[in-house]
Amino acid sequence: MSTDPDVVALAGRVFDLARSGATDEVAEYVSAGVPANLTNGSGDTLLILAAYRDHPATVVRLLQLGADHARVNDRGQTALAAAVFRRSVPSVTALLDAGADPDHGSPSARETAAFFGLADMTALLDRRPG
Repeated sequence: MSTDPDVVALAGRVFDLARSGATDEVAEYVSAGVPANLTNGSGDTLLILAAYRDHPATVVRLLQLGADHARVNDRGQTALAAAVFRRSVPSVTALLDAGADPDHGSPSARETAAFFGLADMTALLDRRPG
């Protein structure tokens, strides 16, 4: 079964928009029918990419549109672990408020903070019920 090249191009464009923090454009595509949990060949979701690239407004909007914060990529990483790695307080806070588990994934957000010695992130994760 082959995939329509136009569909592949559209998916690539939406992933690029999530990476660049183009919140309104990502939201328009998702509202028009692109899955909020669209996943690339590495298992990265739009939410994981936005969190990794430190775009908290895009993270918040994707969560509002139904993106699943519990999804893991092919390396076992979550959006929360990506946000912790980037030390993005707004993204970490939004993900925790949405119910993201600091101990989910491998490495988990908590393990990521410990590994990189991110005491501020560990403190933020510890202040939230998990």
